[in-house]
Amino acid sequence: MIRFFCILFLLSIEVAKAQVSDFESVDFRKADSVANHYEGESVENLPLLSYKLTNSLPSDVEKFRAIYTWVSKNIENDYLGYVKNRRKRQKFQDDSLALKNWNKSFLPKVFEKLVKEKKTLCTGYAYLVRELATMSDIECKIIDGYGRTATTNTNEENSIPNHSWNAVKLNNKWYLCDATWSSGFFDTEKNEFISEYNEGYFLAEPKLFLKNHYPLEEKWMLLENKPSLSQFLKAPLVYKYTFNYQLIPVEPQKMKIEIGKNEIISFLFEAPDSLKTETIELELSLGSSKYSKKPLINRTKEGFLELKYTFEKLGHYDVHIKIDNQYLVTYTVRVRRNKK
Repeated sequence: MIRFFCILFLLSIEVAKAQVSDFESVDFRKADSVANHYEGESVENLPLLSYKLTNSLPSDVEKFRAIYTWVSKNIENDYLGYVKNRRKRQKFQDDSLALKNWNKSFLPKVFEKLVKEKKTLCTGYAYLVRELATMSDIECKIIDGYGRTATTNTNEENSIPNHSWNAVKLNNKWYLCDATWSSGFFDTEKNEFISEYNEGYFLAEPKLFLKNHYPLEEKWMLLENKPSLSQFLKAPLVYKYTFNYQLIPVEPQKMKIEIGKNEIISFLFEAPDSLKTETIELELSLGSSKYSKKPLINRTKEGFLELKYTFEKLGHYDVHIKIDNQYLVTYTVRVRRNKK
């Protein structure tokens, strides 16, 4: 059975990798230069903005790149608006009429702030990407669903969808992207938005994208083997830097793990051969203690990157897998006494 699973998984890798390699021959420097040239442009006249961003570029993928990069770098994430919206949506979760009325009254304010202040929620990012792309004759859709991060971790199957992103059609093939999460993050300590463009969510590999995006319509997973919402919600947390390294968690499939004292735990990942493993480390949090450990690292015969570690003390651990001090994936591990 294990061997059969690996064969199926390796076949799915070939499909996923095709997403990344489709445009390897395209030089995006001109598209990025165009996006940077029009930094600070107004969004009050979208047809004009779309024309400026795309008229000098020869291909649809370059045009979309300029649009996506511009939106990610020029629109600020309205974190306070997000918190207010989340609080209201949770309050009205069991009252469909009240929730509908709230959405109806709130969305116009979202788009008004987008135009006046260039500040918005995920809905505004997805809307702006779609409109600018459509005006350039590029088919693009808004995808609604569930997003998982350390601060927005949906954990119940009956939860209200909390995120929106885009699907774009290029060369008769659909691709996924998320301008909201490419734009940066809100620093709650400084109470300000930090612009930090992350290219990893641009035409992202579906298998990796699905680790923290779950669409309401299954077809927008763009995968043949579709996990259930329950599987998605129970999976390990995957952070934005994981997309930079193209590190895809394979095993364990669940975030919460239980093992016996002195047992070896093995983490399996799909990872490119070019990935430098010297800086991979495990950050273990146990109560108020936090310390780093080097796992045993090797490649399996199936080609997976394997990290092994032995827990010698009892307790409940948060286990963060890091590269170059950047958080990639989080598990929780309960180390129990061995059964007699």
